[in-house]
Amino acid sequence: MPKVLRILNRLAIGGPLLNASYLTKYMAPEFETMLVVGEKEDHEKEGNFVTDALGIHPVYIPEMGRSLDFRKDYVAYKKMKRLIAEFKPDIVHTHAAKPGAIGRMAARSLKVPVIVHTYHGHVFHSYFNPLKTKLFINIERKLGKKTDAIIAISDQQKKELTKDFDIAPEEKFRVIPLGLDLDKFLQDREEKRKSFRQAFGIADDEVVLTITGRLVPVKNHTLFLEAVRYLLDQSAQKFKAFIVGDGESRQLLEDKARQLNIDYTTEKDQQHEKTLVFTSWRSDIDFINAGSDVIVLTSLNEGTPVSLIEAQAAGKPVVSTRVGGIEDVVCENESGLLSDITDTAGFCRNLKQMTEDKALRKTFGEAGQKYVMEKYSYRRLVKDMSALYHELLRKKTNV
Repeated sequence: MPKVLRILNRLAIGGPLLNASYLTKYMAPEFETMLVVGEKEDHEKEGNFVTDALGIHPVYIPEMGRSLDFRKDYVAYKKMKRLIAEFKPDIVHTHAAKPGAIGRMAARSLKVPVIVHTYHGHVFHSYFNPLKTKLFINIERKLGKKTDAIIAISDQQKKELTKDFDIAPEEKFRVIPLGLDLDKFLQDREEKRKSFRQAFGIADDEVVLTITGRLVPVKNHTLFLEAVRYLLDQSAQKFKAFIVGDGESRQLLEDKARQLNIDYTTEKDQQHEKTLVFTSWRSDIDFINAGSDVIVLTSLNEGTPVSLIEAQAAGKPVVSTRVGGIEDVVCENESGLLSDITDTAGFCRNLKQMTEDKALRKTFGEAGQKYVMEKYSYRRLVKDMSALYHELLRKKTNV
């Protein structure tokens, strides 16, 4: 049985955690996998309930944090080398930037037969200043030479990594979309909808608009707040808006809501009679999606947004910016309305149209559900990854 050392930066809620966890769980017994993780940041939602539910017991390297820290990074590198020497994997598969650097360097130094890396997103625009961005691009180009296969999770992401940023030759890349356990979004939807809406005092004629994710600058939540203000000014439709998640931008977003004269409540309030609700982190996303009517995303940069896959699995239409891999997840004008990140007016008009048109929401929701259930199953993910692993192992055997 081939051994896989799978390396993830942290157990924080999001696509990378789900992807790595499902691969760790469901590639057994064909592959024996050890999952290694670093330490999450304070503002991130702890995701160990995902691994606990799957019966996975990760190995922790606390020094492998998300931010650059050369002293801690070196300690993490030495620990990673010890783990590789003890476990003796046939494949080292890294997920995201920091484990991608530490894991690939350690694996190459110990001559691990196969090295694979997955880009769940990238930081080559909208994150850092030009100098720091150029540094990261050069590092990734060097790491690409140490990698046998590089996985992009969408066709658009592959194009950016090969054509726009020249990270590695195109022949090294494979497109393997995320795979998720979407069954819970199909189950007991009416009961979940009723439960969520009762908890927040939502009337039957109120349309619920929800955005889910980390509250950080790249997620561009201010656009959502501007669109909420636009609806208050331009639409007669009753609605309630939810910001689900937390992070470093939380206080700035609350300040922005006040500046825009949007009344809001938070997770600390008992009653939620205001237009906007900050819920902080919640793990019952199936209840939230069931209770919502439109799911929104405003990001400046995305890989494959899990929130939009889960939204469509729940039969909800999408209003989003057109960036990264979103066009691979959302069928424009069929399951969602998209606009360029510079087109604030277009985004606001799209959200107004979706908020006011119940028939459109139903049509888009049904189309999106059919699409994601076929494309983003974890069973398809495991099948695709197994085929790639066996192909790479055969090549090494025949060398």
